[in-house]
Amino acid sequence: MRRYWFPKPYADFVARLRVPIGFLLVAAFAWLSRPSPLSLCIGASISFAGLALRAWAAGHLSKNRELATSGPYAYVRNPLYLGTLVAALGFVIASRESSLGILFAVVFVFVYLPVVELEEQHLRKLFPEYGAYASCVRMLLPSFNHRGSGKRFRWRLYVKNQEYQALLGFLAGVAFLAWKA
Repeated sequence: MRRYWFPKPYADFVARLRVPIGFLLVAAFAWLSRPSPLSLCIGASISFAGLALRAWAAGHLSKNRELATSGPYAYVRNPLYLGTLVAALGFVIASRESSLGILFAVVFVFVYLPVVELEEQHLRKLFPEYGAYASCVRMLLPSFNHRGSGKRFRWRLYVKNQEYQALLGFLAGVAFLAWKA
C-alpha cells in the first residue's frame, strides 16, 4: 500500500480552497511586486516556458478517459503542476520580491502537493496500469527512462482542457508587471 504525505481529509479541504487561495496569491503579487525591465524579461521568459509545458501537457490529456503517457507525461507524471511551478517561479523573479517566492513555495507544498496526491489516488483507481507507469515516471522531477505512448499533441484537447485560460492569465500578469515597471 502506498503511503501519502497528507491525510485525505486535509487534501480534500485544501482542494476546495485552491481557487480562492489562488486569488489571494494574485492580490499579494499585485501588492508586493516591484519589477524592473530586466527582471520582467527574465521572469516572463521563465514563466513562458512553464506555460509552454502546461500547453504541451494539455494537448495530451484526455481526462478520465485514458491514462496520459505521451508528450511530457512520458517524462513527468504531473507536467501541468510542474508547468505551474515554473510559471510561478518566473513571476516571482519578475516581481523581484523574495517573500512572494516563499509564499508561493508554502502554498505549493501545503495546497498543491496534497491535490496532486488526491489526483494520483484517483488515477490509481481509474487506470489499473497507473501503478506501473508511476513506478517508471517521477511525480514532479522529469526522468528520461520511460517511453510514452507516442501519441501526438492534439489541439482539440488543448481547447477542451481550457488551457488557453492559462495563456490569458500569463498575458494579464505580464501586462500588469510591465505597467508596474
